[in-house]
Amino acid sequence: MSGHSKWHNIQARKGKSDAARGKIFTKIGREIAVVVKAGGSDPVSNPRLKDVIAKAKQNNMPNDTIERSIKKASGELAGVNYESCVYEGYGVGGSAVIVECLTDNKNRTAGDVRHAFDKFGGSMGSTGCVSYLFQRKGLVDVSNEGVDADELMLTALDAGAKDVVEYDDSLEIITEPNNCNAVAEALTKAGYNVLSSDVQMVPDNYVDLDEAKLATFNRMIDMLEDSDDVQEVYHNVNNIED
Repeated sequence: MSGHSKWHNIQARKGKSDAARGKIFTKIGREIAVVVKAGGSDPVSNPRLKDVIAKAKQNNMPNDTIERSIKKASGELAGVNYESCVYEGYGVGGSAVIVECLTDNKNRTAGDVRHAFDKFGGSMGSTGCVSYLFQRKGLVDVSNEGVDADELMLTALDAGAKDVVEYDDSLEIITEPNNCNAVAEALTKAGYNVLSSDVQMVPDNYVDLDEAKLATFNRMIDMLEDSDDVQEVYHNVNNIED
């Protein structure tokens, strides 16, 4: 199993999905706020907003919650201003970690992220210390139930995909970052069941941790992801599981 597949990581930890739903909505709401302020409240003219709305719907975020987040960001309702910030560091066993955040208080967020690294044997580093080990890519995961992989590959490539990777329960389509949503839409229109689509930081290589270190690493990731300020956590640990 590829270490970068968010869908597979989510499935491996799906027991937490119900408890995490509220936090997912909070994080997506913050993301909507940032992209609306940057590019406006119309998804037709703001492709980044269109992508975030698609992600919100994939996560079953109610339409009225999406609309309320857009109105807050556009000034129609009272809202909070969020800033984006990225932290990089090292986990146990030489693992590399990137933490993307949206926050209304950078000092608080930096302290929380640093505490998570320190608590579980890692260390927060300087900007660029591990990001060179990753590439930003679009990833679209599609259910392979009743699917002809060759036909799907042709459809995906025609839509602009770069590659397709087959797993036991799904197929992962790799795209350029700015083409992720278009490929996902093309596959949906072609009748495929798109499980998730997102732009992620994908590591060039992976590290394997022994059982004890993997357990420690998982606790660090859990602590980071539990913060409302943290939007995404990327890492190069293979086969992360509970």
